[in-house]
Amino acid sequence: MNVTIKFFIAFIFSITFVQAQENQDATILKILLTKYYQNEKVIVKNRLQLLSFYCNKAPNNEETLEVIAKNDLLKKNAQEIKNQINIKLNENWAKEFDVLFTNQNQYLKSKVNNCLSLEEFQKVSDRFHDNNQRLMIVSKPMYFAQKYCLVKVAFYRSIEHNSGSFFLFENTNGVWNIKEVLNEWAT
Repeated sequence: MNVTIKFFIAFIFSITFVQAQENQDATILKILLTKYYQNEKVIVKNRLQLLSFYCNKAPNNEETLEVIAKNDLLKKNAQEIKNQINIKLNENWAKEFDVLFTNQNQYLKSKVNNCLSLEEFQKVSDRFHDNNQRLMIVSKPMYFAQKYCLVKVAFYRSIEHNSGSFFLFENTNGVWNIKEVLNEWAT
């Protein structure tokens, strides 16, 4: 094969891999949004949204190392997970939102509404002077061992009552399910 054909095949393979990763991220995100927004009211005109979604994928940091140390499955795959820790990550959930909410999942979309930046969330919180609004922050999913995924979900309030946990997902027969909730914390 000449170099051009090899390059073309590698290019097509990389595009397919990136699209598959985005679809997996969208599936994981849908499960988390469905779980946490199930009791939220649909957002209609003048209704205060109590749970907002943070637009950016939170970077995975050294807190992941604590979770790895406490779980046997994660210990076995520690290096693969550690390689995905990137504190300088600068990605958002826009592509996954498009996959999830273009022509489907409209009821969930009416609950999630739009994602917010930290500054936008703080403006909303300051405007109402209540501590009942929460910002749901989801980290970039970390895939490992071909059928597992680890994702951190945190909830931020302006003053107190912050919380979070890690979710360990397992892909069984092409379907992602929450296998375990790890390292739960609250302040």
